[in-house]
Amino acid sequence: MAWPGCYPLYYLTKDCGVLCPDCVNNNNELVTDPDDPQWYIVAFDINYENTSLHCENCGNRIESAYGDDDQEV
Repeated sequence: MAWPGCYPLYYLTKDCGVLCPDCVNNNNELVTDPDDPQWYIVAFDINYENTSLHCENCGNRIESAYGDDDQEV
């Protein structure tokens, strides 16, 4: 979650993958290695409305701030 407002974050890797905050926090040594494009973080953003965004490592759905989380798009 991002402060202020506690919005749900997601991270983009060098190879355009999507990671959830839990996977990023649990793999600090991997996400800071620029030689590993599957893990190296190049950007992050708030998931405002995408209800079908999933982490490519653990497969968990990344919560959306304003989307209808009861129904996937």
